[in-house]
Amino acid sequence: MAAALSRYRELRRIAPPATLEGGDVIQIGKTLYVGLSKRTNREGVAQMQEFLKPFGYRVIAVDVRGCLHLKSGACWAGGGTILANREWIDTSAFEGFHLLDAAEPAAADVLPIGGSVLIPASFPRTAEALASAGFRVRPIDVSELQKAEAGVTCMSLIFSAH
Repeated sequence: MAAALSRYRELRRIAPPATLEGGDVIQIGKTLYVGLSKRTNREGVAQMQEFLKPFGYRVIAVDVRGCLHLKSGACWAGGGTILANREWIDTSAFEGFHLLDAAEPAAADVLPIGGSVLIPASFPRTAEALASAGFRVRPIDVSELQKAEAGVTCMSLIFSAH
């Protein structure tokens, strides 16, 4: 992965004792929300902030308390909406956003792309809630990924090559 990405971006690595898990990072514009979880610690958040400061990004820590990582408990659905399981994360970091409750406990891991919101097919009530809120929803089968508490964002790396 590093070899492929290094053609497009300068890569940096965090140094121990810092830890940082991609599933704990939600990017919305020039803000990154980073979950403090079993896989990401405060040192990791601090190093990320230092790396990104010269580019005008800000990093906001979010407490994760009931799931593996932040994206299990909240994801950006697009526009001003965060899909969240309020029991698993501290949603106060998302002030100013419309919080849409995930209808099933593990249903918050969604991916807005190409005008649609990808959601695991196993969460029909949350898909309906998103559709009722005006989102174009595309359910997909990720049942094998879900066996390891993974979702649609876990196998995705979206970036512009330019």
